[in-house]
Amino acid sequence: MYVRPKISKLIGSLIPTAEEVAEAIAKRDRIRTIPTGSYALNALGLSTQVPMNIVLLTDGSPREIKVGKRKIKFKKTTPKNLLAKGKISRLVIQALKEIGNGKVSEAEETKIIDLLRKEDEKDLRHDILLAPVWIQKIMKQALHDGKN
Repeated sequence: MYVRPKISKLIGSLIPTAEEVAEAIAKRDRIRTIPTGSYALNALGLSTQVPMNIVLLTDGSPREIKVGKRKIKFKKTTPKNLLAKGKISRLVIQALKEIGNGKVSEAEETKIIDLLRKEDEKDLRHDILLAPVWIQKIMKQALHDGKN
């Protein structure tokens, strides 16, 4: 990949972020990706730690790319893991898997529910069915009427 650097009047040329590189690779290769682990937690604001290594699940070929001091790892996954439609709900599923069953604090659960309420309800209902049962219980609380 080639990049045309952005020029800053203060610090000169700027290279793209690892996130921008990952997005460009996904677009170029026409693959689907979904952030996992600590990257998903950070993207949702559930963690202030910015991971040095980004791990993305993909339906493309697995590989690792170095961007400056950071690494982007594309990890092969099953198509089911990439079926989530909502941008927020796909991150929530991965973030909750990282936290683990029974380890979600009340504050984290409240924040997740608030974030999911911003998701399109049709997408949320679709994505709930893709999540593990323990994650479904948390996600269902975000539905406006509280029903399935």
